[in-house]
Amino acid sequence: MNWDQIEGNWKQFKGNVKQQWGKLTDDQLDVIAGKRDHLAGKIQEAYGITKEDAEKQLDDWQKKQKD
Repeated sequence: MNWDQIEGNWKQFKGNVKQQWGKLTDDQLDVIAGKRDHLAGKIQEAYGITKEDAEKQLDDWQKKQKD
């Protein structure tokens, strides 16, 4: 699944994101609104990881999402 599809259906994916990265709040997810770079930044900030690690986690999560 490509990121445009995830962004377009963000309301459906918010639950999956929340399940994967529980430290992110609903308010943060609403502001992110499916923007990958914003999500990566919030993951990086919330978990104290590098940008590269956040991107890798996002890549892995994206691959798991069904088309």
